[in-house]
Amino acid sequence: MAEYLVLNYILHFQSIKYDPMKRREFIHAAALGSLALSIPQVRAFGSTWSNNFELPKRVLGRTGERVSTIAFGGIMLNDHSPEFAKEIVSKAIELGVTYFDVAPSYGNAEAKLGPALKPYRKNCFLACKTHERGSEGAEKTLNQSLTYLETDYFDLFQLHAITTRDDVEKAFAPGGAMEVIEKAKQDGKIRYVGFSAHSVEAALLAMEKYDFDTAMFPLNFACWNAGDFGPQIYEKALSRNMGVIALKAMALTANKPGQEKYDKNVWYQPVTDEETMKLALKFTLSKEIATAIPPGKSTLFLKAIEFMKDYKPITPLESEKLMALAAQTPPLFANK
Repeated sequence: MAEYLVLNYILHFQSIKYDPMKRREFIHAAALGSLALSIPQVRAFGSTWSNNFELPKRVLGRTGERVSTIAFGGIMLNDHSPEFAKEIVSKAIELGVTYFDVAPSYGNAEAKLGPALKPYRKNCFLACKTHERGSEGAEKTLNQSLTYLETDYFDLFQLHAITTRDDVEKAFAPGGAMEVIEKAKQDGKIRYVGFSAHSVEAALLAMEKYDFDTAMFPLNFACWNAGDFGPQIYEKALSRNMGVIALKAMALTANKPGQEKYDKNVWYQPVTDEETMKLALKFTLSKEIATAIPPGKSTLFLKAIEFMKDYKPITPLESEKLMALAAQTPPLFANK
């Protein structure tokens, strides 16, 4: 099937170019494989949908901000052209995406997202992060990110990928990153403060130390059911009226030793079966989260938006299917 699509694209691009339905079908198939989207295909995406389609919005916890249920993961722009970045950001805006996520550690994604998002900045919720634990590094990355993203403030700024107790302790110690974040909030460079976590222990400790506005963490069917990873953070965050931002909703498992990466910007194995992918996203969105960030590949981002055309909460039967898969799937994260 993949070989046919590649051949079809090479030999018949002109006919595809002028046939919106054919272009949509190409995206439909390419989304689950390794094919990259071109600018004409991005422009054509959603062209056959109802004119009034727009992603639903949810409230981001105590912030009161209403954000799109599917977020734009800026990492997908890493190593793409500025022209591609402008097209897919424009398409995202057209389809109702309001939440945009990025970080300094995502290659050159910030430099690509900034100019592309600038025309829409006032109507978007822009979230950034710092992976630095000390104040000097955190201040440097914060200011660099503001420059790259061509903005003078972030709606949300987060401690990025806290994984160990030491990560948290360093960030909150004298001379730690939180000093910079607090000052930046006072100076109007940051509106809300959050964290992203890849361990239950680190996330719970961070919430003990600070009254965060948001929590970002993997909320995934396999991690939740087979790894006991997620329920603890989720419940604690909701009890404090924090906005919950879901990662890895469409993930399946980790790469095996020597296994080729699915994509340069996706370090794990996502679900590749379309129906299962849709159920995995429904599992996550059926919880009290504000928004979900799809894997860092443009085709999977667009598939997540497409799934929202007929979104309904997951049913018991659908949950059973996912539980059966989780039982035989090593989770990407587990509570150890």
